[in-house]
Amino acid sequence: MLQSLYRGLTTLAGPAVRLYLDRRLAAGKEDSARREERFGTAARPRPPGRLAWIHAASVGEANSVLVLIDRLLAETPDLTVLMTTGTVTSAELMGRRLPKRAFHQYVPVDLPAAVDRFLDHWRPDLVLWTESEIWPNLLGAVRARGIPAALVNARMSERSFNRWRCASGLITPLLSTFQVTLAQSEEDADRLRRLGARGVVSVGNLKFSAEPPPADPAALAALRAACTGRPVWLLASTHPGEDELAAAVHDALAERLPGLLTLLIPRHAHRGPDIAALLRQRGLTVSRRGEGALPAAADAVHIADTMGEMGLFYRLAPVVCMGGSFVPHGGQNPVEPALLGCAVLYGPHMWNFTEITRQLEAAGGALPVAGTEALPDAVGRLLSDEAARARVAAGATAVTEGNRRIVDRALAALAPVLGVGSVRPAA
Repeated sequence: MLQSLYRGLTTLAGPAVRLYLDRRLAAGKEDSARREERFGTAARPRPPGRLAWIHAASVGEANSVLVLIDRLLAETPDLTVLMTTGTVTSAELMGRRLPKRAFHQYVPVDLPAAVDRFLDHWRPDLVLWTESEIWPNLLGAVRARGIPAALVNARMSERSFNRWRCASGLITPLLSTFQVTLAQSEEDADRLRRLGARGVVSVGNLKFSAEPPPADPAALAALRAACTGRPVWLLASTHPGEDELAAAVHDALAERLPGLLTLLIPRHAHRGPDIAALLRQRGLTVSRRGEGALPAAADAVHIADTMGEMGLFYRLAPVVCMGGSFVPHGGQNPVEPALLGCAVLYGPHMWNFTEITRQLEAAGGALPVAGTEALPDAVGRLLSDEAARARVAAGATAVTEGNRRIVDRALAALAPVLGVGSVRPAA
C-alpha cells in the first residue's frame, strides 16, 4: 500500500525533481555533462557478459566497496561491474580509482520512468547495495524483475530503526529485495532482522578491509619538504561549524609549539575559499592547495581544498582529528588515517561509526574528545609526546589488522547471490 502510494506520487513528481536538480546544478552539486544519467539515460552501451550493479551513496560508501570490487573481478573473469553513486565528488573519485572492467554511472533519481529506463538498458545480473540508502522505486523494480540482490556493509542505527519501525509496511518489502544482508555489527544485524531483512549475517565493516587512500609520491615529497621541522596536525573532512576549530586549536597551541602548521580538509572542496576568508578574519595566515600553493613558512593554516588527496595529508600529519564529529553529522571514517599510522581523535558525534570507534577505543587506538573546548589540549598532548602518538597508532594497527579478513567473510556470504560456489581467500 505505502509503496504503491509512493510510486504514484513520484510518477507525478518529475517536473519538481528536474527543478530540484537544476538548483543542485547551479550550486555545483550535479554534473551538467552527465545530467541525463540521473534520469536513467545511459552514457555508454551495456558491456557483454555478466554485469554486477554495485550502488554506493557517496565517497565513503564507494571507497569501502573498492576492495570488494577488486576481489570480485579477480575471482570472476566473466564479470563487469557497473558502479553507481549520487555525488559529483564520488563520481570523480571513482573515475580515478575503479579498476579495469568496472565503470561509473550516476544513480538515477527515484522516479519510476528513470528507474525503468536505467534497468531496461543495463539489465544487471546481480545487484549489491551498500550501507543504508533506501530508494523504494529502485529496490521495488529490482525485486519485481527477480534480480539477485544483496545489501552489503549494512548498518541500521537505533535512530533509523525507530523511524523505520513506524513505516514497517514500506521498509519490510524493500528489505525483502535482498536475499542476503551483510551487517556491520551484531547490533545492526538484530535491527535489520526485526525490520524484516532476509539472510542477515554480521561480517563486520568493509572499511577495515579497504586499502589506505593513495598518494602521489612526488606530491607527497614536495609537501614534506615544505613542512620539514614543523609540528603538523590535520582537521579532516570538516563540515560547516567546525572550520573555526582550526583557528581555536592553532591559537591555543602556537606559542607552546613554535612553527605549528594546521592542515584543514573540508568535506566539500568548494568551501575552500570561504573557509580561507573565515580564518583570515581570525588573523591567521592561510594558503590553499586549490590555488596550487604549498604551505609556506609563514602560513599558520593550509587548506587542502582539492579532490582525492586525503592520502597525501594523512601521510603528512601524525595527528588527525575527524570532522563531522563536533557537529551533529555522525562523524567521518577514522579507519583511513588509522591504516596510515596516524593518532586519531574525534568529537562526541560519531554515531555513523559506532562499532568502529568502540573497537578502536577498546584497543587505545583512538581518543574521543568530549567537546570543542577539550580539543586544543588533546592535540597538544599528542603533538608533544611521540610515545603517546605511537601507542595510539599501535592500538589502531592492532584493530585494523585484526579485521583485514572481513572481505573474505563477505564474499563467502555473498556466494548465493554471486552464483558461485565459493570465493578463495586472498593470499
